Formats: sequence, C-alpha cells, structure tokens
Amino acid sequence: MTEPMPVRPDPRTRSPRSLISLYDLSTDELLGLVRRSCAWYEDRRPQERPLRDRVVGTLFTHTSTRTRTAFTSGAARLGATVIAFGPNDLQLATGELLSDTGRILGGMLDALVVRSAVGEDDLREFAWSASIPVVNAMAREEHPTQGISDISMLARHFGSLQGLHLAYVGEGNNTAAALAYGLALIPGASMTLATPTGYGLDPTALARARKTAEQAGGNVVEVHDVDDIRDGVDVVYTTQWQTTGTTKSDPDWRTAFQPFAVDERLMARWPEAVFMHDLPARRGEEVTDAVLDGPRSIAWAQAQMKLASAMAVLDWCLA
Repeated sequence: MTEPMPVRPDPRTRSPRSLISLYDLSTDELLGLVRRSCAWYEDRRPQERPLRDRVVGTLFTHTSTRTRTAFTSGAARLGATVIAFGPNDLQLATGELLSDTGRILGGMLDALVVRSAVGEDDLREFAWSASIPVVNAMAREEHPTQGISDISMLARHFGSLQGLHLAYVGEGNNTAAALAYGLALIPGASMTLATPTGYGLDPTALARARKTAEQAGGNVVEVHDVDDIRDGVDVVYTTQWQTTGTTKSDPDWRTAFQPFAVDERLMARWPEAVFMHDLPARRGEEVTDAVLDGPRSIAWAQAQMKLASAMAVLDWCLA
C-alpha cells in the first residue's frame, strides 16, 4: 500500500518541540532554558537520565569544536545514544530531498541536531517532515544555541539580566541575530550592534528584534562607528570577522573591519565591562591577546556553558 505524500509545509510554521530560532520563543521559555543551563553548569553530572532510551542524531556539515562536542557530550550525560553524521554520510550529499531524508530519519531518531549551510525554512520543513524535534546548531540566519549559552553565561555572571547593556562589535552575523532576538526578550535589556557599513544585521532580523525589545521595555540599535556606542556598557562582545561557512565578495573587506577590533583602548571606555567571544578567535584580528586572556574576559567560561545549554535544549525538546 502506497503511503500518501505529505503536503508541503508552510515554512513559517513553528514546530513546538524544535529550536529553530530564538524569535520563536517566549520570555518564559527562554528564561526556563537559561535557568536549566545555569543549574547544569554547576552540576554537569545529572542524577537522573531523562533521555534514557532516546537516540539523538547530529548532522554537522561545517566544522565545529564547541557546539558539536557540547551536544554529543550533553546527550550522553542525559542518557541518550548519539549517532553522528558528517557532510557526506547521508544521501542528501547525492541529491535526496531534505523532506525525504526527514521522513526516514524521523522513524529512526528521536531528535536531530543540525549545523549546515541550509536556512531556517529548510530546518522547519525538515522538522515537519520528520515529526521529531530539530535543533538549529547554526544555520545561515541564526545560531540560537549560541544565544542561549551566552545569555545563560550573562545570567550566571551578573545574577540579573534586567537592564543589561551589551555592545556587540563586528559583523552582524548569525551569532549577532541570536543575541538580538534573545536579549530583546529580556525586560529592560538593551543591545547596541556596532558593525561596518554593509555588514550589519539582516534588516528583517533587526526590525523583529527592535519590535520585541520595545514590547519588553528594552532596546536594540545598530550603529556603524564604535564611537557611537553609548555609555553604560556592561558587556563587550565580538566574533570572528569571517563567519564559518561564508565568504565576502570584497577582497579588501578587512580594511572596513579594522576599526572594530576589540583592544585595550576600546575596553578602557567601559572599565567595569566584561568581554565575551563565541570562539574560535583570530587573535590579533577581531581581538587582542591582552583582552581575550585578560582578567575581564569571561570567554572561556562562556565556552564551557555550551555543554550545559546543549543539555538544557535537548531536555526541553525531548524530556
């Protein structure tokens, strides 16, 4: 008997158990993930195994150190079995439709963690076809699990997120989008993105984050000169100028980025601010050694939070 073909999904439809974008979450959902992340950061060996007898797939077609290790280790710590797929392991590499692959994997896995060059609409279609939770471990538009990890680190460090002001310096990439969506949900929090002209946050993402922030009593703004970042910065955040899996058309793009390097002079503007970086870092490019390894850097603790946040996301999707 032939199975009926599925109706193609509306890619805007949210899969309730999936984590595709922080824009999909409510404030309560985000803060629940943050609380869980902070709890598991303190105790990474849970007494219970809520994902016992579950099977989690990880599909990474781009390089990854922190995110891949965090989800693999986190799933195992929660009791799940992990099946890892590389860029050429599935028939997707030979042209099979994403929806067809989803229908197959959905019958064999309980969740799939994906880092790929695909977009969020593709991940939503995959989640619909597979009928299992899909976790966006970095797509073109956004890196939501990084955002959860970063906001969890901020909550742990400052105690309260309300009224926090984060200055993001560099390219308006997928990490910036996740931070903008996430901080926009926090009452009274604000974010200033200082980006080179032509390398800002996607206009749709910026408009969404601004609207959400306004409703929460906060603010998300973008400027194109670091001198335009207002006072009262609590966190200075940067990323690699060359985002994983992307290229820039202008061969002289580094010239535009050089004024956005985070060095001791920039950090001196806000003596109480801490420094964050999603790593890996290109030392001497977007950040100096003295800042990255300095006493105000929490980048290394930030990286360790990724394990706890991966556990929180898997638990939220499956347990």
